[in-house]
Amino acid sequence: MKLLASIHLTRFFFLVGGIGIALTGGAFFVPFLGIIGKTVLFVLLFALILDVLLVNLYKEPIRVQRKYQERMNLGDENKVTVSVLNQTAQPLQVGIYEGYPLFMQKRASVWNTILLPKKTKDFHYSFTPTERGEYEFRDVVIFVRSTLFLAQRRIVIPLVERIEVYPSVLQMKQYELKVFNQQTLSQGIKKVRRIGNTSEFEQIRNYVQGDDLRTVNWKATSRKNELMVNQYQEERSQPVYCVIDKSRPMQLAFHKMTMLDYAINSALVFTNIALRKGDRAGLITFSDKMGAIVPAERNQGQLRRILESLYNQKTLFKEGNFELLYQTIRKQVKTRSLLLLYTNFESEFAMRRALPMLQRLNKRHVLVVIFFQNNELQELAQQPVHTHKELIEATVADKMSNVKWNIARELRQNGIQTILSKPEDLSINSINKYLELKAKGVI
Repeated sequence: MKLLASIHLTRFFFLVGGIGIALTGGAFFVPFLGIIGKTVLFVLLFALILDVLLVNLYKEPIRVQRKYQERMNLGDENKVTVSVLNQTAQPLQVGIYEGYPLFMQKRASVWNTILLPKKTKDFHYSFTPTERGEYEFRDVVIFVRSTLFLAQRRIVIPLVERIEVYPSVLQMKQYELKVFNQQTLSQGIKKVRRIGNTSEFEQIRNYVQGDDLRTVNWKATSRKNELMVNQYQEERSQPVYCVIDKSRPMQLAFHKMTMLDYAINSALVFTNIALRKGDRAGLITFSDKMGAIVPAERNQGQLRRILESLYNQKTLFKEGNFELLYQTIRKQVKTRSLLLLYTNFESEFAMRRALPMLQRLNKRHVLVVIFFQNNELQELAQQPVHTHKELIEATVADKMSNVKWNIARELRQNGIQTILSKPEDLSINSINKYLELKAKGVI
């Protein structure tokens, strides 16, 4: 019964069978057609039996292996490879249904191909998750057909696998390369000259394009007969914290990814840069109550601890308690630190309600408030207007977009460093502000 349940007749079988039946029925009018029809049906039955035997000749004709990286990156294309091996001595026509995660909604997608004897064929696709957490790949289903193409065998390859999607380590490495590469202006990272004399001499090295000409060491240049510069070591081990608001306004999504997840990706990128710059990095999350608190450190496992904390962050869809945040930072963070606060204000009223606590934080620390532009509203406000309805929509969208700029201006008027950023530019803008503050000696 199990063998019969796995056998499926193809459309070609029914086509040939229909022709045979039609010829047999035509014998009522032309007797000679009955002989042809019966012959077709007899040959079809014999070929079907042979075909069933061929596709069931091997117990395990196909072997499948799925290859992917151990941890996938949030918001990035993650490559997945499905390797299919024909273990038989005959060519097989197969239809392969990959067990995509339900998130991808690709149940009907199929790879049709011919597998040569004892050969492996690879199939590639990309998976772009927009939520952190665990995803499940399901079993692979393969329909095997022989060259007769009358019957096909359904084979289920047990391949249920669970993968974890973490904040994007790929983006972290990309921005690390941009920041520490001399040619970064074209990629959005600004090189800012450090002001003041708090740097200490570290070494003399070869000149690289982009170095400040004022650091040229002329004596060393004359000795070496090539341009040499003095390299200075910046003041190190300053505490910097990523403070992430997990409240309800951070659940607004752009391109299927929430602002909270954009902030989490950016926080990981920033943490890595701060550690590489020699500073101590920490993490604080909050909503109506406090979440994760990772004290600022610079030891070897700090980046991993922050990565694990970011992976586990969830929202309770409540309003953010900025008073509780202030009290917690006052108790937990004793030294003056850089605080990068990722939040979202949708109205001036919401900002003004939090403003007293932000001002207090700014007195004790260097506070940078980072919140988001609504790209969709800006696009709607800039679209050509043809009807009265479109005019109303564009006017409302423009007014709502201006609210964000008003919030940013009022925060700056109160002495608070502010970044109003598109979600996709969040990491670049955060890094540039950090480099600017370090160059000015503010931190």
